[in-house]
Amino acid sequence: MRLAGKTAIVTGAGAGIGRATAELFAREGAEVVIAELDADKGRAVETAIRESGGAALFIQTDVSDEDAMARMTEAAMARFGKIDILYNNAGGSTLNDGKLTDVSNDEFWLKMRVDLFGTWLGCRLVIPHMIEAGGGAIVNATSVNAIVGLNRSAYTAAKGGIISLTRALAVQYAEHRIRVNGIAPGGTLTERVQERLSGAGRVSAPPSDHLLGLSDPDDIAYAVLYLASDEARTTTGHIMVVDSGMTIH
Repeated sequence: MRLAGKTAIVTGAGAGIGRATAELFAREGAEVVIAELDADKGRAVETAIRESGGAALFIQTDVSDEDAMARMTEAAMARFGKIDILYNNAGGSTLNDGKLTDVSNDEFWLKMRVDLFGTWLGCRLVIPHMIEAGGGAIVNATSVNAIVGLNRSAYTAAKGGIISLTRALAVQYAEHRIRVNGIAPGGTLTERVQERLSGAGRVSAPPSDHLLGLSDPDDIAYAVLYLASDEARTTTGHIMVVDSGMTIH
């Protein structure tokens, strides 16, 4: 029960790493706000957590929409009275990304709106409540793509911005006992990745540079749990890489 008595928001919690983290947070004692665009997936996670004895609230949320994010934050406060943890997880890459000269401007702005602006909004709206409560923990989802050079220009640009934003916020809000860290997964066997590996997309084989194999969503969720918990009380501005050794060779 490492999060007992805490309230956590997880964006993009309907599937993949977001769902794994929301369910893990609930098992560890947190009240979980599921901020998810897909209503069916969001309600399914809410139901699963409640049926397992946890506390959960689903709020349909487009993280790139300021009004929607504000409504979600207000609903979380109305139900639970506080926000201790924010995991800005929503985002991801698409098969339309690639070399800069091949990528459309629409693809670039999609990544900026969802990944970077969505993270900006989450922090902007939640931090005042954390200040009022005397502190909190924020974890922002970046990627190994922002650390090494890979062939997804729009996604890399957005995730690189998240790293810089994370470090800036860690400095700006340390005096309020708000810790801001990032999580940088490598290849992870989410539903989307499994579909691509099955041949349904343009990827048909797992990358060989992941020394221990691809991660499961739970592997990333446990790293997020550490950063969100009081065990990491003096960890801030850190980007935790969970990439099966990808970035070391």
